[in-house]
Amino acid sequence: MRNRCLALMAMPMLVLVLLAAGGGEWLAKVPAREHGKANPLRDQPEAMQAGQLLFAEHCAQCHGQNAEGKKNRPSLRTARVQSEATEGDLHWFLVNGNPRRGMPSWSRLPDPQLWQLVSYLRNLSTPSPPE
Repeated sequence: MRNRCLALMAMPMLVLVLLAAGGGEWLAKVPAREHGKANPLRDQPEAMQAGQLLFAEHCAQCHGQNAEGKKNRPSLRTARVQSEATEGDLHWFLVNGNPRRGMPSWSRLPDPQLWQLVSYLRNLSTPSPPE
């Protein structure tokens, strides 16, 4: 019984360690109220198109024109971005960035533009697994 309690207590720490090891440590920093936010522009084709233009202007230099990553900058087509992170997580990350890893804060962009970027990012497809 004691071992079972210890294992249950260690699970949250294990999850955090695994997220950090995979480059997803930022996900563990997102406050719960932000995590649960829904994109008010979800499923609006105009928002996705506007987000694509914003991406080309602000993000493609580091993440590549197709968001597949460039040099030391990550792909935004990964499962982490496409399915593990919520819309609220992505919005929070755009607002706060991760300057230590080279990701600037985009908090100077108006909130609707940040949600347009989230719409565009969520419209990207994940790469096919290798055969």
